[in-house]
Amino acid sequence: MRIITLFAIILMGSASINTAEAQLLPTKLRVTVIDGLGNYVEDATVSIYETEKDYLASENAIATMTTDKKGRVTFKEIKPMAYFVEAKFEDKNNDAAGVKTSELEEGKLNKVNTVID
Repeated sequence: MRIITLFAIILMGSASINTAEAQLLPTKLRVTVIDGLGNYVEDATVSIYETEKDYLASENAIATMTTDKKGRVTFKEIKPMAYFVEAKFEDKNNDAAGVKTSELEEGKLNKVNTVID
């Protein structure tokens, strides 16, 4: 009986450690914007949306940022879910490709690229 109790305590302890780790490490999404030739696009506006409806209407963005000289933005402390990504620079956008992310991994830096034309 003591072995079973000890085993249960160990399992509960490891579960609480995993939960604590996930809470300490925020979920992040890094989006890199490139052009059709593979060059980084600096000063592009990148917005993320939770729903396709909001993405299509360009409203209720969860967050909006401007890319750095390496074409990157990093959204921090977001929910671990799939997002719709909108990237714009001058008269170019990413409507043709790279619009929806896969489900983000909780507590990780998730990375995606999107191409604007």
